[in-house]
Amino acid sequence: MKVAIFAGSKNDLPLVEETEKILGDFGVEYTVFISSAHRSPQKTVLLSQNLEKNFSVVIAIAGLSAHLPGIIASYTTLPVIGVPVECGPLQGLDALFSIVQMPSGIPVGTMSIGKSGAKNAALFAIQILAINDKKLREKINDYRDSLKRGYGDSPY
Repeated sequence: MKVAIFAGSKNDLPLVEETEKILGDFGVEYTVFISSAHRSPQKTVLLSQNLEKNFSVVIAIAGLSAHLPGIIASYTTLPVIGVPVECGPLQGLDALFSIVQMPSGIPVGTMSIGKSGAKNAALFAIQILAINDKKLREKINDYRDSLKRGYGDSPY
């Protein structure tokens, strides 16, 4: 059970690092891919078509027109979680709308813009994996309990 993390460019790596930290803290394996829906479409399609061999969940981080999560989702039946990057003249609002407005039949789970979205994407991926992993479910429950004890303050 591994998570594939996609970033549209190296500029998105600070958000990737947010997801990596949480996945690492939970002991979840992941692989990072830099692949653009626009600048390297063939690479993105090829990677997307082969995800099911090695991965269980996908996190796709993209800014501006943010087609990356939708392109990936159109080539796999794995759950795809989109994270809009806070960038450009609209500060990520355009990316949010691009990701959240997927047509019926090709769903993409969409997180909030920026750092909190990247963190929540990792936690959501963990919750998906925890459906079939008792130890991971215990870890996510312990994490949620720690939030209650801290009155909502997250260690992340």
